[in-house]
This record gives sequence, C-alpha cells and structure tokens, in this order.
Amino acid sequence: MKRQLILEDGNIFVGEGFGAEKEMSGEVVFITGMTGYQETLSDPSYCGQIVTMTYPLIGNYGINRDDFESITPAINGFIVKEYEPEPSHWRKEESLDTLLKAKDIPGLAGIDTRKLTRLIREHGTRRGRICSMDVDSNAVIEELKQTTFVRDQVHRVSTKDPYHAPGRGNRVVLIDYGMKHNILQELISRQCDVVVVPYNTSAEEILRLNPDGIMLSNGPGDPVDVQGAIETIKALIGKVPIFGICLGHQLIALACGATTSKLQFGHRGSNHPVREISTGKIAITAQNHGYTVDRESLEGTGLELTHVAINDGTVEGLRHLEHPVFCVQYHPEASPGPHDANDLFDAFVTLMESEKKAIVKA
Repeated sequence: MKRQLILEDGNIFVGEGFGAEKEMSGEVVFITGMTGYQETLSDPSYCGQIVTMTYPLIGNYGINRDDFESITPAINGFIVKEYEPEPSHWRKEESLDTLLKAKDIPGLAGIDTRKLTRLIREHGTRRGRICSMDVDSNAVIEELKQTTFVRDQVHRVSTKDPYHAPGRGNRVVLIDYGMKHNILQELISRQCDVVVVPYNTSAEEILRLNPDGIMLSNGPGDPVDVQGAIETIKALIGKVPIFGICLGHQLIALACGATTSKLQFGHRGSNHPVREISTGKIAITAQNHGYTVDRESLEGTGLELTHVAINDGTVEGLRHLEHPVFCVQYHPEASPGPHDANDLFDAFVTLMESEKKAIVKA
C-alpha cells in the first residue's frame, strides 16, 4: 500500500507502508547504525520521534525476544530504504512488520533515505507525518508548522513504580528517565543490588534506600524539561557516588550550573569517535541524543571536561572536581554498538568501593 512522509518544509516522500496503517507525526531523525534496528526501535530515548535508518536493508534478521531495550517501543514511526518481509536468522521469532503491527507503529519503506538524511543534516531535524495518500498535503504541512514537539517524554517512558533486581554486591539506585535495559543488565552482571525508581522520586526517598551509588539513566527529550530531576540531583551530589549516562549526563551538568542546547541533527549511531582528554585514547561509541552540554558554560560549575567528540568537539564526558560524580554523553552499555567504553561500569563499581572504604576509615 502506498503511503507517504510529509515534512513541515514541504518535502514529500512516497513509499510502501508496512507495520500499522495509522497516521503518526513526530520529529524525524536518522541513525547511522548498520545493525541493531530492534534495539533502536525499542530505545525509550526515541520517544515521540520518527526514526530513519540510513543502512539500506532493514528487517533481514527479524525480531527476537532478547534484544529489546524496553517492553513497549515509544517511537512514532520507522522509515527504511528496503524492508525485508521474510527474515532469516536462527534467533528470529517474528518479522519487523509483525512487531510494528502489534505495537501500532507505522513503517514506511522504499523512499530515498539518503536524500532525507541529507535534508536533516543540512537543515536540522524536521517535523513530519507518516500518512495515507489521500490526505490534503498542504493542510498537513500547515498543521505540522504549527505543531510543537512533545515535552513530557520522560514522564511517558519512565517506570511508574519502583522495582528491585536483587544482587549481593553494591546497592545501586537506578533512576529511570527512559532506561535502556542493557544498563540494568551491566549492573546486574557486576553483582550489583539494583533498585530502579521513577524519574520523579525525591532525593529523600532515594537516600532512604541506603544506596552505595546512584545511576542516572539515558532518556528522551530536552533535559531542561525535567526540572524536578535537576533539583533532586542537586540534593544528591556529595552524598554518594553518581554515574550519569546520556540524559543523566546532561542533568548532572544542569544541576551543577552548566547549560545545554539543541544540536542541529543530533548524534545517533554506533560509530561515533570520542577522545579521553587525560590519555588521548579514542573510543568508538554508541550515541543517541539531540542535545549537548555547552562547553563554555562549564566554568565555575565544579565540573571538569574529560571526553570530547572527535567529529564536532562537543562535550562527551564530565567529572566533578570535589565529589564522586562522573558522567558520559555516549552509551557505554552500547546495545547496539561497540563495547569500547564498557569499563566505565567497572570504574563506577570501583568508585563505590573506594567511597565505602573512605567512610570506614573516617
């Protein structure tokens, strides 16, 4: 069935629909990963967005039970160049089309994804709508121009109730702003005793759980929209070690007095090089974010720049000069992507252990 993607700037891409047949609007973004489409479409950080895969063939290895990063995908649409309706892989349990139908997510195949990606790179992310061929395109364009991006994505994707993943090691309170499941898995694999809490849990409630450390997860949207979280992090800094990833990294920066801004088209993919300033070591990283910490705003915050992006020089890592707090903009848990930075979880465990020893000696 012919369907189309209409952009707010008047560009229209006609292709073949798959997945759900509903109309959906959202911010159109692109990701450069060659594999990992299942993890991508189930990543809560894409909440409210229409995701374009730049790799041309998608769906060829199907969908399996193990590679989900959330139970319920939060994307508003999925765009590919070529969709494979008959996947072949020993782990395959269903096709991409079947999953999208079950989750009520529209897909669009057969469009010029290279042209769409170039438009986004040159002019920034666009509002768009996946819809049928019989709509009034001019009316849709005008409506998209008047549409504002959603601002409550974290509320939509965060867990509503706390839950416990028992372990015999360090107690970690993991604040869920839109957590990828593999972050939890990395902590569990290190025997951490993890309590996952909603994004709006107060500092008092968190500290009552007697954590050895606090993990701030990834999540969708503009960090300044999560004001309550910023105040909570302010109250937690200096109490126990804190490790922030992606949105968690941005929230730490805001809590310390830095500022953030929107990137033109964001960093989304599994091949982004990052330099560690102290060693010069380069890591290839997985990334998914549309905002960045403003480098010039770090002065006077107590934060030190630790990592920078090779491609554009943006802030990729920070640590606090006085308190046991560090964070990165990229995803050390990858999934999908390289595991060059996976040892940051080990560094977090080491930091928790050293802080406990310091308390005993005191």
